[in-house]
Amino acid sequence: MALAALVFVAVTGIALGGYAAVMYVPGLLAQRRFDRRLRDVSTESEPESEASDQTVVKRLVEGPLPAVDRFMARTQAGGWLGRLIEQSGVRTTVSAVMVMSVIIAAACALTAHAFARLPFASLGAAIVGGLLPFAWLRHRRSSRLKKFEEQFPEALDVLSRAVRAGHAFQSALSMAADELPAPVGPELKKTFEQQNYGLPLRDALNQLSERVAILDVRFFVTAVLIQRDTGGNLAEILDNLAHVVRERFKIQRQVRVHTAHGRFTGYVLLALPAFLAFALSFLNGEHMGPLFHEHMGRMMLTGALGLQTVGYFWIRKVIKIEV
Repeated sequence: MALAALVFVAVTGIALGGYAAVMYVPGLLAQRRFDRRLRDVSTESEPESEASDQTVVKRLVEGPLPAVDRFMARTQAGGWLGRLIEQSGVRTTVSAVMVMSVIIAAACALTAHAFARLPFASLGAAIVGGLLPFAWLRHRRSSRLKKFEEQFPEALDVLSRAVRAGHAFQSALSMAADELPAPVGPELKKTFEQQNYGLPLRDALNQLSERVAILDVRFFVTAVLIQRDTGGNLAEILDNLAHVVRERFKIQRQVRVHTAHGRFTGYVLLALPAFLAFALSFLNGEHMGPLFHEHMGRMMLTGALGLQTVGYFWIRKVIKIEV
């Protein structure tokens, strides 16, 4: 009797689950795609007291801690972090980044305490670990912007050819968005959809320059807006701008060649002490033992790590040349 009841419950559950999957899952998937589309064409949410009438669709608040998202949206730090997430192209939220930062900081602090057993070492490790998610987002943003910058001359060529063929600038923007790969294609698509849903073209282009914070995009937005106000040959303007962007690339690559020695020096100076400590630990463990087991040795290791980090970033700052 019990077995028959279990079979009946299992069959009933499978039947109801199949019915729910057939009836509700397609709608949920469609709603998720619709919400993602709204997020793509929406602008960043602003405080209610300073809400802009230029917002097409308000950004939906999502994340592990929605209350934190709503609170951070009202602060300047939350706006900076939201722009960083959007510019990096990572699908996450402010609260998710903060939760991950706290978890990594706690893990790094516990690890440092287990090995070094120094209060300031745990504090330093917690600070470094808490900054790792933000450093990763900045790295993703830099990589994405570099890729955008490499693809941007091709986008200008596509826009120029479309305008020269007789298409309006908005239609040319849509054609370029459909033909070009990420990240240029999605960004142009978002700009086209924003103005298509009612946002003025000037505001949509200005938001493009905010999302993609590179000099070439600001040149492009300024040139297009001036041409719309004063007139002129837009196709020729875009061709000239594409030529200027390509010439800047040539200069940037020459600068990277001339600063390669400095970058290599920074990598060697950062890796050499760690490699020597690792090698000497195997060659003469008794000689290196006090450095890891004595209080003074741990303090020296912590100071050396801090100075190595400062020196690495100092070298990066010296060899970084803006073009």
